[in-house]
Amino acid sequence: MSDPRPGRADLHIHTLASDGTASVSEILDHVERTGHLDVIAISDHERIDAALAAQALLARRAAHLEVIVGEEITTRGGHLLALFLEERVRPLQALRETIAQVHEQGGLAIAAHPLAPYPICISGRAIRRLQADPDPRYHLDGIETFNPSSAGKTHHAKAVALADDLSLTGLGGSDAHMLDAIGSGYTTFAGRTAQDLRAAIEEGRTGWHGEFWSFGYQVAMYGRQLRKYGRDIRDDLLGTVGRRGTGRDLGYPGGRLRPPRLLDGETES
Repeated sequence: MSDPRPGRADLHIHTLASDGTASVSEILDHVERTGHLDVIAISDHERIDAALAAQALLARRAAHLEVIVGEEITTRGGHLLALFLEERVRPLQALRETIAQVHEQGGLAIAAHPLAPYPICISGRAIRRLQADPDPRYHLDGIETFNPSSAGKTHHAKAVALADDLSLTGLGGSDAHMLDAIGSGYTTFAGRTAQDLRAAIEEGRTGWHGEFWSFGYQVAMYGRQLRKYGRDIRDDLLGTVGRRGTGRDLGYPGGRLRPPRLLDGETES
């Protein structure tokens, strides 16, 4: 008898390559072990190397899981979550132009943790202006209606209402920076594959789900991140002073090398 449940995807996961605290292999192991998700997107800030490494490492395994190459791009209008990328998109451009560049390479553009009054969040006014543009190149493909962070919780109802008002696809993502946060926000869709997910996003047939983080959990996460940053500074400094050809850990085999490259036949410690 077939499993009737919908597919589940976490579209917003960070690794050691940006401000996450887990390696690529740790993330893959965790997701495969829990068995809760069918698709994940590695969506590091301003880079896609760890996402590409995740795809390559997963190809060596017999797993049902699929990995989407994503990037959380800092634009001058707020953070944009780009999915199904082939190349990195340069940060600090205008939001409108960034969306167009995502679309040019066949990607999808999603407003990440929107509406909060922070420079990193896309405003409701900007979203409405984008969707009213006569040129579809500048349209968003969806909005992160569920993000478990404090900003996401505060503006969750408004994000849902805005998505409904503009007929924008609503998505859920964990914005995970630690292993146990993965899957705390997720998207449901008909099917199980990444292509099934893409079709559901484009057709507006998704659901969002999750549980909001507690204040104490977020404080613990920030502490983990601060310790990571300290290690990163130390490792970059030692690699430079010692001329070792190494730097901070980017979370995949070969990620300590400078320039970083994925090494074949190796595992992470």
